[in-house]
Amino acid sequence: MHDVLKGVLVPIHREGWRFIAIFFVVALFLGWLWTPLLVPGFLLTAWCIYFFRDPDRITPTRKDLVISPADGVVQMIEAAAPPAELDMENKPLTRVSVFMNVFNVHVNRIPVDGTITRLSYRPGKFLNASLDKASVDNERQSVCMKTSEGKDVAFVQIAGLVARRILCNLTDGQNVRAGERFGMIRFGSRVDVYLPDGVMPQVCVGQLCVAGETILADLSATHETAAEGMVR
Repeated sequence: MHDVLKGVLVPIHREGWRFIAIFFVVALFLGWLWTPLLVPGFLLTAWCIYFFRDPDRITPTRKDLVISPADGVVQMIEAAAPPAELDMENKPLTRVSVFMNVFNVHVNRIPVDGTITRLSYRPGKFLNASLDKASVDNERQSVCMKTSEGKDVAFVQIAGLVARRILCNLTDGQNVRAGERFGMIRFGSRVDVYLPDGVMPQVCVGQLCVAGETILADLSATHETAAEGMVR
């Protein structure tokens, strides 16, 4: 019984409480106007509570693992240059894009142990985050970090069609651990991860990811060992 309650009564992210309160007040107002409207009003309030859930996760502890920063589906794996504002080498790197719909957990987590070396926020459009051009045109928060082994890993929070705020609590020079919470995006969005040159992803397009748990890549693996691991 305790495990069942633990799975249902998950913590709520602090950013969600004011939205939950707003949804609840609106539901009461709609019910005051016309009683049957209480039902959809409370259903939307329940969805808002569900959206801002912040469950605990168990993160793999082996070094060199790149962990998914977001819940959702691997939408694209392709070669692309990191955002110019990060001042990284202008060459294509493997980009893994994880798309979050409005039913996924939206709390984002650090993908790998290391130190934050650069942060850059860029305002932009609110195109559907599933579109490839969203990586270039949409509002985004870009982060570059250096792992304990000296490798650069970049990740980018991208606002989506209905997202209107990106939250990022990181600071330049901050030491971070894989699986730590660092922010979230409201409501429906995506996170791109740029792997170091030569690192092969260990996920495939269409795969479901769990933030803080799913392994996206192994920085210590060669192309051959990574490909062998995916075949198995």
